[in-house]
Order: sequence, then structure tokens, then C-alpha cells
Amino acid sequence: MIKLKGFFQKQKMMTKVLLSLLPILLLSVYFFGLRTLVLLSVVTITGIICEYAIMRLINGDKAKVTEAVLVTCVLFTLTLPPTVPFWIAAVGIAFGVVFGKGVFGGFGKNIFNPALVGRCLIYVSFPAQMTIAWANPLSGLPGGFAKWSGGVDAITSATPMILFNKEGIVTEYLRLFWGNVAGSLGETSALLIILAAVYLIITKTASWKIIVSSLASFALLTSILYMTGVVKTDPLFSILSGGFLFATVFMATDPVSAPRHEVSKYIYGALIGIIAIIIRAFSLFTEGIMFAILIVNAFVPLIDRNIKILKERKASRKKVKA
Repeated sequence: MIKLKGFFQKQKMMTKVLLSLLPILLLSVYFFGLRTLVLLSVVTITGIICEYAIMRLINGDKAKVTEAVLVTCVLFTLTLPPTVPFWIAAVGIAFGVVFGKGVFGGFGKNIFNPALVGRCLIYVSFPAQMTIAWANPLSGLPGGFAKWSGGVDAITSATPMILFNKEGIVTEYLRLFWGNVAGSLGETSALLIILAAVYLIITKTASWKIIVSSLASFALLTSILYMTGVVKTDPLFSILSGGFLFATVFMATDPVSAPRHEVSKYIYGALIGIIAIIIRAFSLFTEGIMFAILIVNAFVPLIDRNIKILKERKASRKKVKA
């Protein structure tokens, strides 16, 4: 039997991440209805069961569920469209927890961000449910706190990025900043994501080096492509629309799958920003940040190893000179 005492392994850093996500979660409920909380419950229950099951196989009676899985479940939920079926969400989080984390040995051993691994699976497996039907946000008071969802009448097929790509319509920057636009549950409000980033940086929970280098490389390459006519969206619109900002703050800075060395963090962030805009500009995918982070995750051990070797060589040269 499962003993509730000691069942969860508390992690202070993960608690801070959960606190930073709380305002974003509440705003997603306001915009998209109480269905958001039910979706989160389904994802969280599934994630906890899967983590415990695979940890039980690895550690036996000493198996524990880490607080990190709660962060994974919340992040995964907030990257989903408001109308996604519950069973698809359950399949995604189960795959992410088991194959993105569990098979590597559990917390602290995974190479890839488990929330993105799960989302990647359902994104490519169920494209219709993940990319076609989006819910228009609710407004007024009490907004989504008194409604299940936007309902059939509130369904649209266009997020700001899709709307621009198909019809050339640019969504107002103020709406993108506040978040009352169609999109994934937690990725619409740039304001709350920026405030969360400030909190995570101040509390030393997230690396500002990764965030800044990702944003800088993304903005720089977008500016070049925009001035040469390769892309039609300016850097500010590109950053505020889609999931780039959310993924940069919460996914790229994952302490387990991100680099350890400080110099590596700059390289890691820069690669994420560059690959993200390349995928956006030259592939069939509307969004590129999910694939960018997973691709660069695979190179983190190599980046860290080479930086370590360079530091050791530099130190040895200093000793020789001395």
C-alpha cells in the first residue's frame, strides 16, 4: 500500500516555480473557464500515478513522487489548447513522465524536459486537436470563473500567429501583452510571464543568462530576417505571440535539462533562440520553440563537457606560465 507520509519529496525550488505559475493559471481560468481546472486535475493525477509506478519499479518500497512532477503537470497543462480532449492530455503527460523522465532514472537524471516530451508526442500525433480548434477568451466579470468553457460559439481557428500567417492580420500588441487572445492556456499573457520571470530570477530559481541569451538571439535573428523580407513579423510581435516567451522562462530554464556551467548557459540559450526562429520561418510548423528546446537539450552534455575541457586547459596554461 502507498504510505501518504513521505510519499512526496518536497523541493523548495519547485515550490517557487509553482508559486510563479499560480497567477498564470488563475488568468487562464478567467479567460477559458473552469474546464481548465478539470484538465489540470486529470493531468496531475495521471502524472503522479505514472511517476510513482515507474519509481516503484526502480526504487521499490522507497519510491517517492517528487514535487517536480507537479511542476511538469502544471507546465504541460498550460501549453495545451483550451479545447484539447482530456484523454489526449492524459496520454501526453503519461508519455512525458515515463519516457521523458522515468526511463532515465527519475528526477535529476533526465536529459529532456518531460513536459515538452509529452507535448511533442501529442502535437505530432493529434494535429487536428492540437492546432485547429482554439477557444476565444472570455471577458467581463466573473469571466471563466462562472463558466465551464467558452462554448461552441466561442471557438475560433486562429491564434494571433495563425491569423497573421493566413490573413495578414496583426493582433494589437496591447492584447498580446495582456493575454486576451486565442492560444494555449498559459501562453497568452506576456505580462504575467514577464512578472514570473522577474520573480524566478530574483529568487535565483531560473537562470537569467538562459532567458536573456534566448531572447537576444531570437530577437536579433528575427530582426535580420524581417529586414531582409524573409519573415513578415517584427521581433516584438514574434516574441509576444505564440509560446516562445512562456517556454523560454519556464522550459528552457529547467535546472535538470539545462547546462551546469555558466558559459554553457549563454550558448544554450542562444542556440534555442536561433533554432526556434529558423523552425518558425522555414518549416511547416507555426511554432518552433518546443522543438528548439528539445533539440538543444540533446546537446547539453556535449556543451558542458567542452566548456569544462576549455576551462581545464586554460587553468593548466596559467599554471605553466606561473
